[in-house]
Amino acid sequence: MNPSFDLRTRVAIVTGGNGGIGFGMALGLAHSGATVVVVGRNATKNANAIAELRAANPDADPCALTADVTQERDCTALVERTLERYGRVDVLVNNAGTNLRKPPQDYSLDEWRMLIDTNLTSAFLCSKAVHAPMAAAGRGKIVNIGSMTSIFGASFAAPYSASKGGIVQFTKATAVAWARDNIQVNAVLPGWIDTELTQQARKDVEGLNERVVARTPAGRWGLPQDFAGIAVFLASAASDFITGAAIPVDGGYSSQL
Repeated sequence: MNPSFDLRTRVAIVTGGNGGIGFGMALGLAHSGATVVVVGRNATKNANAIAELRAANPDADPCALTADVTQERDCTALVERTLERYGRVDVLVNNAGTNLRKPPQDYSLDEWRMLIDTNLTSAFLCSKAVHAPMAAAGRGKIVNIGSMTSIFGASFAAPYSASKGGIVQFTKATAVAWARDNIQVNAVLPGWIDTELTQQARKDVEGLNERVVARTPAGRWGLPQDFAGIAVFLASAASDFITGAAIPVDGGYSSQL
């Protein structure tokens, strides 16, 4: 294994890591040697994810933690439990997220706040919780999951778009603030990826599948496993001089008119 990508001594927390993009990243980290802490609220999905992670990396000891990452006490507790079990936390992937699709005027204030809290506030709370142990260790990696709506407008996803645009600016701000602690903070901007959320989107938004395939130079929807490589890169020493970046993983969707 290239030592720049060797994660065998690393412990990584992945929120929303029991499915979709989060699990694709968690599996990539495990294949490169990392011990992965999956954070999710579905016990069955957690158990299935841990079984696959153990199969991918029999030498590691992955675990699943249940937490509401919109609550500060839960975020603090999940980091404390990780430190108690493993003695370190090297990588945080802020992947937890959700969406509701409707015109902007049809969202209630509660729906707006739920989406902002789930997609953006959770990243703040988890990042805040890992900062002290990462700074004490003299290094750390944080990967925030944005979206194509971080750059493009979506008429049917105003609060989601606002939260994902916020992810990019939060990434830049923490990258600058925590560079002195040798913590690199970057964002990944997924394009149209085949997950449970987008499977529902194809039902909600007429013609979406055809438009996505026509617009994407790669000619297909992305898959969760397409995020394994970027996860390993941004979690490893190979990216030590990269911070504050927002990297599309979209099959070229954002590269053409």
